[in-house]
Amino acid sequence: MRSDGPDVLEPAPGGDVPDTPCRALSIDLAGVVDGSSRLDRSERRHVERCLRCQAELAQYRKLLRAMQALRKETATPAPGLLGEVLAAVEAAGERQAVRSVITGRRVAYFSGIAAATAAGAAGAIVLAARSRKGRLPLAG
Repeated sequence: MRSDGPDVLEPAPGGDVPDTPCRALSIDLAGVVDGSSRLDRSERRHVERCLRCQAELAQYRKLLRAMQALRKETATPAPGLLGEVLAAVEAAGERQAVRSVITGRRVAYFSGIAAATAAGAAGAIVLAARSRKGRLPLAG
C-alpha cells in the first residue's frame, strides 16, 4: 500500500492497525452510525481523509441497515412444527421418567441384596456363637 499522507495507514506486519487515531476512532465509529456518539472536529477531519476509517464507517452503516431489516422480518413456522416440537419434548420426558424408574429399581435391588447379605452374615455369626456355647471347654 502507498501512504498518501499522515492519515492513511499501512498495516503493521501482523495486519493490525498501529496505535493511531484510527484505532482510537474505531471504537467510536459504531456509535457515530447509530447516533449514540459524536466525533469532534479533528476526528471528523481525520475520517474525511482516512480511507480505512471511511471503509469501517461504511461497514457499520451496512451492518446497521441489515439489522434494521431483520427487525421488520417475522418468521412463520412451518405447519405442524409446533406439534412436532411438543411431541419431541413429551417423548423426551417419557424417556427420562422411564430411566428414573429403572434407576430407582436398581437402587432398590442393590439395597435389597445388601440387606440380605448383611442379614445372612448376622445369622451366620449368631449360629456360630450358639454352636460354641453348646461345646464343653476341654479340660486341660
